[in-house]
Amino acid sequence: MTSRSAVPRYRAFTGPALFRQGFRPFFLAAGLWAAAAVPLWLAVLLSGLAVPTLFDPLAWHAHEMIFGFAAAVVAGFLLTAIPNWTGRLPLQGLPLAGLFLAWLAGRAAVSTSAVIGAGPAAALDLAFLVLLLLVALREIVAGRNWRNLPLLLALLALIAANALSHLEAAAVIDTGRLGARLGIATLVLLISLIGGRVIPSFTRNWLVKNGAATLPASFGGFDKLCLAATLLALLGWVFAEAQPLAGAALILAGALNFVRLARWQGHRTLSEPLVWSLHLGFLWVPLGLALLGLGIAAPDLLPTTAGLHALTAGAIGGMTLAVMTRATLGHSGRELKADGLTTTIYLAVATATGLRVAASMAPEFYAPLLLASGAAWSLAFGLFAIVYGRIHLSA
Repeated sequence: MTSRSAVPRYRAFTGPALFRQGFRPFFLAAGLWAAAAVPLWLAVLLSGLAVPTLFDPLAWHAHEMIFGFAAAVVAGFLLTAIPNWTGRLPLQGLPLAGLFLAWLAGRAAVSTSAVIGAGPAAALDLAFLVLLLLVALREIVAGRNWRNLPLLLALLALIAANALSHLEAAAVIDTGRLGARLGIATLVLLISLIGGRVIPSFTRNWLVKNGAATLPASFGGFDKLCLAATLLALLGWVFAEAQPLAGAALILAGALNFVRLARWQGHRTLSEPLVWSLHLGFLWVPLGLALLGLGIAAPDLLPTTAGLHALTAGAIGGMTLAVMTRATLGHSGRELKADGLTTTIYLAVATATGLRVAASMAPEFYAPLLLASGAAWSLAFGLFAIVYGRIHLSA
């Protein structure tokens, strides 16, 4: 994913700082929604709190983590990265505010779908991803940035996955779990693709700056092999989740990604949290793939939910925080240096993931581990919203 310009150019803008750059509203909203939605779901699950949605509690939780929280991060990332890739002016001001309002409308619509109806809820929720796709398509085509067309396929996959989730909520066809798997697989593939570019690049820059002799392996044939194996394994899981062959493919993809991660020299960056957080976030990709595969291959020994939450809370949660913190600092002109609170954010989301995986593997302690995981997750994203929200809201 090469770029035409190192730093995006911006129009003169005198409106609210929140809508000056694409990452600002979406990263802040992602942090706030991630911090709030998990305790809200726990209250629904454990105390019977009612949310007027057509989604059952587990489906609502999965939907809002994938198509609410994670989709907001994807939007913030793309709206910031695409100008780098194309050299075109970024989305700002009213168009950016309109896209953000579409995301907010989707969250409200899904959470009140039992009141407004399945059709209006689906239309309002899907509108955000469709608008994001159209914006990305316009910029990539206008900038003739054909190299990044696969990202449009990822957005199409997220739209399809979200539509499948809504079809079940509307009692049309039982495709909710398929939609959730497709959404998760798409996000993990995006992490594998984009992470495979930015992690070794940022690591190399930091190591060179600090005089290291051993540098990360550049993107090459082995990375392409890993991506192909990960794609095939995740497709097998999406469309044939219980098949032993799908489990074996996931285990193989996990092993290949372990090797891939080791080639990036993350162990040499332990003094800089902004760098090692990327490696720690990506570590959950091979762990999650392997655990998910083992859960399929040996369901009596390991539940598939262990691997599922390693991929979702760990890979998606950890990588999004690592990327959001770094991008916020870099694109607001601040020093790329993590303070103590930022380090706490990274450690909290890793703790949340470990506890959530443990809850899947220790059913006798499920409730307390689940609550502890939720608390650590909300701490991580709540801290992000507080610490980095000040930057998002400032000029």
